[in-house]
Formats: sequence, structure tokens, C-alpha cells
Amino acid sequence: MAFTNPLTFLQQTRSEVSKVVWPTRREVLVTTLMVFALAMIGALFFSLVDILIRMGLEQVLALGERAENLR
Repeated sequence: MAFTNPLTFLQQTRSEVSKVVWPTRREVLVTTLMVFALAMIGALFFSLVDILIRMGLEQVLALGERAENLR
């Protein structure tokens, strides 16, 4: 592994950092709102799926209980 002179390393690091394009305040706000919106949509979706699975499972268990009571 080749070692770099610390001064050269700092110069290269500064050069790379200067190439970074920082987002504007508006871009940060819009992307943050999109993340929250999509998180809410995902939470609602999985909540509905959970409710539907629970209802279906309760129906299946109720059928089994009724069948057991008929014996």
C-alpha cells in the first residue's frame, strides 16, 4: 500500500471537497417532504395489509372453532 505525503493528501482532499455540489434549501425541503410522504404511504399500506391478514386469519380460526364445536 502506497503512503501519501500528508500535505498532498490534504490538498487532494480539499480539491475533492470543492467538487461537491451542495443542495439548495428548497431541494432539501422538497426531498425531506417526499421522504415523509412516502413513509406515511408505506405505513398506511402495511397497516392495511396487516389488518386484512388479521381479519382473514380470524375468519379461518373461527371456522375451525365452529367445526370443533359441531363434533
